[in-house]
Amino acid sequence: MTELRRTPLHALHSELGGRLVDFAGWELPIQYDGVIAEHTWCRESAGLFDVSHMGVVELHGDDRAVALERLTPAGITTLEPGKIRYALFTLGNGGVLDDLMVTNAGTHLSLVVNAARRDVDLPHLRQWLPDLRVVERDDLALLALQGPKAVDALSRLAPAVSELYFLEATTITIDDVAIGVSRSGYTGEDGFELTIANSDVEQIARLLLAQPEVKPAGLGARDTLRLEASLCLYGHELTENTSPVEADLKWTIPKRRREARDFPGAHIIMDQYENGPERIRVGIAPEGKRPVRDGAELRTPGGQHSGVVCSGGYGPTVERPIAMAYVATEHSAVGTELVADVRGADVSVVVCDLPFAPHRYHRQASQS
Repeated sequence: MTELRRTPLHALHSELGGRLVDFAGWELPIQYDGVIAEHTWCRESAGLFDVSHMGVVELHGDDRAVALERLTPAGITTLEPGKIRYALFTLGNGGVLDDLMVTNAGTHLSLVVNAARRDVDLPHLRQWLPDLRVVERDDLALLALQGPKAVDALSRLAPAVSELYFLEATTITIDDVAIGVSRSGYTGEDGFELTIANSDVEQIARLLLAQPEVKPAGLGARDTLRLEASLCLYGHELTENTSPVEADLKWTIPKRRREARDFPGAHIIMDQYENGPERIRVGIAPEGKRPVRDGAELRTPGGQHSGVVCSGGYGPTVERPIAMAYVATEHSAVGTELVADVRGADVSVVVCDLPFAPHRYHRQASQS
């Protein structure tokens, strides 16, 4: 068996009583005090997550934005210094290789990619961007401080962060430690992601945990929070055979890129954009208290196959089972009644609006 990788905070997780599990080849805490307690604390105050398993990749070289834009429908050449953009690496079949965050750091582009896809993304970047220097920053750790009181806790240590808006980044210093900070996250809440040298991350994590608003949170709460916020997870909502249009991510393709049609899979993606896909991601509200989990088949009351659940579980904030699914477009209207097969038992479900819990990002008026 391959030995699990550990983040620089492994000893701290054990000290805090974290229950460690295998996640994408990394030994990470699934929970500390319980998923629901950590989820609720993050919605009401601020949770601190170790997300150092994510890959940080830097692109250096001339025309780096032009080069990267050839691999994604997102607008990279229009990304201003200090700004962040959500992007998708697309494939020739219209599918998604990975989803990522791109920051224009001024001297380079900084990418945060999924842990389970970093071994795919790096060869992809090096193959298609031969004139750029592609640097994997294994010397950096990542923390996510998420929740409505995250700004109170972090600004006490670094007042400048209160001036950031959603999808903006800068550099701060706390206790003589240089930290890259972005106002972003994966919970639907306001919050920050911090990039810190491996050698300094435990010091900063302890400082944050000493703030009265902050408690540690594990991967379990991270997943329930992102499900309530209806954010896509690679391997569930996004795959190499799922297009951005099917995933209801048309907003990631600006008009300029739609007109250029020069990204991988553009002919398929734009055909779906203009004519509609055969299936699409929707919200699912199960009736009763029984959760409908990933992989559950969906059909019409008359027995016609409609689709499959890609993420499902219990939503602690909304206090009911929730799910996201891919269904046939003709069955995607809000209010459509379907039936889920849950281990051989039928559970009635209804197509509903997304997200389940409202996003509470700290946006400028122009971002709204």
